[in-house]
Amino acid sequence: MEAALLERLETAVARLEAAVASGASLASTAPRDLDLPAAADPAIVAYEEFIAEAVGRLNIAAEKIGGKVLDATKVLAEAFAVSKDLLVQAKQLQKPASMADAQGFLKPLGDCIAKATAMTEGRRPDYFNHLKSVADSLPALAWVAFLGKDCGMSFPTAHVEESWQMAEFYNNKVLVEYRNKDPDHVEWAKALKDLYMPGLRDFVKKHYALGPVWGPSGGAAASQPKAAAPTPKAPATKAPPPPAPPSAPLFTTEKSPKSSQPKQGMSAVFQEISSKPVTAGLRKVTDDMKTKNRADRSGVVASTAAAPATPEKTSRAGSFSFKSGPPKLELQMGRKWVVENQVGKKTLAIDDCDSRQSIYVYGCKDSVLQVNGKVNNITVDKCTKFGIVFKDVVAAFEVVNCNGVEVQCQGTAPTISIDNTSGCQLYLSKESLGASITSAKSSEINVMVPSGATDGDWVEHALPQQYIHSFKDGQFITSPVSHSGA
Repeated sequence: MEAALLERLETAVARLEAAVASGASLASTAPRDLDLPAAADPAIVAYEEFIAEAVGRLNIAAEKIGGKVLDATKVLAEAFAVSKDLLVQAKQLQKPASMADAQGFLKPLGDCIAKATAMTEGRRPDYFNHLKSVADSLPALAWVAFLGKDCGMSFPTAHVEESWQMAEFYNNKVLVEYRNKDPDHVEWAKALKDLYMPGLRDFVKKHYALGPVWGPSGGAAASQPKAAAPTPKAPATKAPPPPAPPSAPLFTTEKSPKSSQPKQGMSAVFQEISSKPVTAGLRKVTDDMKTKNRADRSGVVASTAAAPATPEKTSRAGSFSFKSGPPKLELQMGRKWVVENQVGKKTLAIDDCDSRQSIYVYGCKDSVLQVNGKVNNITVDKCTKFGIVFKDVVAAFEVVNCNGVEVQCQGTAPTISIDNTSGCQLYLSKESLGASITSAKSSEINVMVPSGATDGDWVEHALPQQYIHSFKDGQFITSPVSHSGA
């Protein structure tokens, strides 16, 4: 690294000496692509080398897989390149006073994160776990926004670790699913993890433990673009349209100061209520409108009166909306069973299946599916009041974005994952008691296991959904909440 820096400096000195000897202007002969402060910064050079090695390894693995995995990896590479550019620009700009002032500076990085997130939205795409791993890991690059201990975010090293924990859940799913099936996917997942942990974490800890290095206080503000050279006045023409409103900020950690703009939200509601008379807008109640004078109100409940409908309990998982298409139950490309948009079908069955095939269930309601045979993996996505019975899975069984599902495993399943689901009744056979059950953002999960005393009886176990986090001996200890008397 020192040899490369020395070589670049010698090149710059040689060109300057040539300019002096010829009498030419130094400004006209200086190399335009050489920024001495940035190029000579060992931290920037080390970051370039780190990106070339770690992201390069990830890109090689992605090229072997291709498709959406490669597209997501290219977005990741773009985001890392943007973060390097932000570090170079920071040295020439004044440190922002707050996160709000840094939004313009961070917008290119926010655009990359939004692009990766958009690839995971809508109907669950192929290689969803790969795409989600990339999208959830990119916020780790926001360490370049650290402005001090009072800025509202963790120190850079801790921020990288916390951000990776969000992505690790999906990255582990890739490792489990392809562990014994495709080494290219395993290599990609390992390369992604090494990129952040320990790669980016150790780099930030060594070079930017306290955040990026900013320019002098008299420099240009980070929220403002560099001023362009003045241009001659053009003749008066029609004014251009106003610029589009800015995109959503990457960070929102501070409350905006009070201004003269009208209040919004609940503040506006209370302000409007307090500014009007209490009885304004009320109608006068006449005698014929009173209950005691109405002939249709006798005070006796009629036997044929229908009970008032109770609103259905809503949940986070049930709030997802999707377009209902034609019902499907078919084998695609000889590898993937697709069961979609089945409503009120209690006798759905898949009989002719093998361990190389996967099953994807989407958008089904009030239906039951029977899987007669061993398959590689099963995913149940955005289903309501749905039941499924299966024998054996090789990799994993997943329930995602569902509401009120019942699952029965009659054989073996090494991994069972429940994500963003409200209400899941899981029945395990004796052979599947060794399954690893992972849950995230889910509630009302009950696991039924066979009783050892009598045959045919089940013992119910409720999985905890509340936890206590205690800081002890330099780390957090997490334990489920235990209610007294329970």
